[in-house]
Amino acid sequence: MLKSRLITAFILIPLVIAALFLLPPSGFMIITLVVCMLAAWEWGQFAGFTSRFQRLSLAAICGVLLAVMAQSLPVHDAQLPAISLWLWTSLAWWLAALVLVLFYPASASLWRQSRFLRLAFGILTIVPFFWGMLALRYYHYELDHFAGAWWLLYVMVLVWGADSGAYMFGRLFGKRKLAPKVSPGKTWEGFFGGLLTSALISVLFGNFAPLSVEPVALLVCSVTAALASVLGDLTESMFKREAGIKDSGNLIPGHGGILDRIDSLTAAVPVFACLLLLVFRTL
Repeated sequence: MLKSRLITAFILIPLVIAALFLLPPSGFMIITLVVCMLAAWEWGQFAGFTSRFQRLSLAAICGVLLAVMAQSLPVHDAQLPAISLWLWTSLAWWLAALVLVLFYPASASLWRQSRFLRLAFGILTIVPFFWGMLALRYYHYELDHFAGAWWLLYVMVLVWGADSGAYMFGRLFGKRKLAPKVSPGKTWEGFFGGLLTSALISVLFGNFAPLSVEPVALLVCSVTAALASVLGDLTESMFKREAGIKDSGNLIPGHGGILDRIDSLTAAVPVFACLLLLVFRTL
């Protein structure tokens, strides 16, 4: 399992970096759209869709709606009401998700029997992620075609670092369970280890990468994004536990499904974009 995970990671990471820096924004938008459609396909399990046709329909509807919105809105302007609304909504949703995770399994009684709510949770997870990815990729695109690519790479490395740090610290020092009813394998030692790793990445990346932002703003955005990434992981674990599945899919060898790989990013990206572009107005 570890071997296949490493091989897949060594293949995927260069592809992601190439997509960030070599694809034009339109090509990057298409890739992001496809990822969101695959995420919607997998979310169908959480919503209680058992047939392949239902899940394919959900993925297709998701793709069409995102494509229509992307074509009708100037995605380079994150302060456009329609886009900023989705980014602000992401903050509200992940605060609500925090409450659901903290009080699970009692909180599940509110949505366990409601397919509508479970679908709504999927929309609140996938759509803001889509807009967060595009808002960051288009950051200062007219002045520097790669400015947004650096920001997205920064968020991804931040999240990957937090995940890797949490895994290593958890394996070495983990004793106290972080959320035993949601994800028994996660520990407080791993949680703080992940935050420490993210802090080191923030310092190194901030010093050597072309990120033009005030240090205080970068610190707040980074810490909040790292915390959000943990919440995104726990939230998906909660939905998987309710659905009775171990992985959201099997599209990525050794890693499970698309949602298993982007669960942390679905929270970190829109939250980071909202803070950077709308709260600190780094435009």
